[in-house]
Amino acid sequence: MKLESFEKRDSLLKVIAIYAVLVLMCVVTVYPMLNVLSIALRPGSRLFRSTLEIIPPDATLENFKRVFTELSYLTWLKNSLIVGVWTTMVGVLVSAFAGYAFSRYKFAGKRHIMTGFLLTQIFPAPMLLLPTYILLTRFKLMNSYIGLIIPYLAAAIPFCAWTAKGFFDSIPFSLEESAYIDGAGPMKTFFKIIMPLSIPALGVISLFAFTTAWNEYIIARAILTKKDLITLPVGLVNLMGQFNTHWGVYSASAILTSIPVMIFFMLMSKFMVSGLTLGGVKG
Repeated sequence: MKLESFEKRDSLLKVIAIYAVLVLMCVVTVYPMLNVLSIALRPGSRLFRSTLEIIPPDATLENFKRVFTELSYLTWLKNSLIVGVWTTMVGVLVSAFAGYAFSRYKFAGKRHIMTGFLLTQIFPAPMLLLPTYILLTRFKLMNSYIGLIIPYLAAAIPFCAWTAKGFFDSIPFSLEESAYIDGAGPMKTFFKIIMPLSIPALGVISLFAFTTAWNEYIIARAILTKKDLITLPVGLVNLMGQFNTHWGVYSASAILTSIPVMIFFMLMSKFMVSGLTLGGVKG
């Protein structure tokens, strides 16, 4: 009995220690975000504070109001949404086709192409900026949505294709064989059987593609010079002046910029959970 009680107490202490570490990590992660919210709610005359309070006593939404009245925030938001949505849709479709081809078919150069996909992830975006700029200039794609979407797709598709390929490998080929016996062709089998089972992978792919386009700054800064085409990252950086920065307005803009990503993540998480149940195969 003493041994059992000792083991129970030991396991309880381990659980408490694990939860204590998790709570500490959550606080460390969330507190900077809450600090940004606190700055956004503070009037301009009280930017700095000496307490740890999150909501200041004289909290105001004036900074959020100035985002929409004094800035071209809605234009930046529209541009980012157009680029992000198109990058996500095209990237998911191309990555799904590529991953399925790598998973199910044998062709010459397959391994070399997959290795090439991995090698593209080694080079940072600034290193690829000059050739990207030259190509887009020659094809007259500067200051256009397509000029942004193409580099974003080139950055997102290699990782997304590898992710899709790994998930397709886990789907039994017997499901496709059964569909072929019933008279379904490759395309119908892909869209009717493989795609519904791949919702978890498609959710991860769509999140990666969307955040790649949503958060990217360097390429957008180099390609876009027209004020009515700049995206949210470029617009936010433009708020930082050389001698003075309105940190309250900047913090409010940053919070508003993060909301679409959080909404998209919550929507995709539902599909990912449902996809996990649909993709369960009993062997």
